[in-house]
Amino acid sequence: MNKSIFQKIAMLSQKNALIIADKWHYNGQYAFYDMKNDQEDYDEIISPQLRKNNYFQVLDEDDNLVAFFCLDPDKEKKEQVEVGLGLAPNLTGRGLGSEFMTVIENYVKNNYDYQVIVLAVAEFNLRAIKVYQKAAYVNTGTEMVHSNGGIYKFNIMTKKL
Repeated sequence: MNKSIFQKIAMLSQKNALIIADKWHYNGQYAFYDMKNDQEDYDEIISPQLRKNNYFQVLDEDDNLVAFFCLDPDKEKKEQVEVGLGLAPNLTGRGLGSEFMTVIENYVKNNYDYQVIVLAVAEFNLRAIKVYQKAAYVNTGTEMVHSNGGIYKFNIMTKKL
C-alpha cells in the first residue's frame, strides 16, 4: 500500500492561502474552481478575518501543500456542516478523491460533533460527483448558486457520519 500524501492537517496559513488563491489553476471546465474566477471566494480565502478558523491546509510529509478544505457550520441545523474542498491542480484526476474524502471525514469526526456532512458540487463536475457517490454521499437536491459571474446548478449531497 502506498503511503498517503495527506499527512498533516492544520489551520490554513496566509502563505498557503495565497498559493491557493493566486497559483492554483485548473484545466478546462475545472477552471471554474480557480479562486480568481469568483471574487467572493477569492476575498474569503485571502483574508484571515473572513476565513476565520474554518479553513484547513493538508500537507504531505515534506510540508508541501497538497489540498485544503473549509468547514461551514449550518446555523439552523447544528448537526450539519458544509464542506468545501480543493486538491492541488497537479494532483487532480489521479484517483486521490476517495482517500481525501476519508481524511476530511475522519478529521470532522475526531474534532467536531457534526453528524452530517453536506457538499455542494457544480452539476457539470461529474468527476467529483462520482467520488462523492463512491464515498456514500447521496444527492438530496439541487440549488441555483450565484458564482463566477453567473448562476449555476449545484447538486447538494449529504452523508451521515
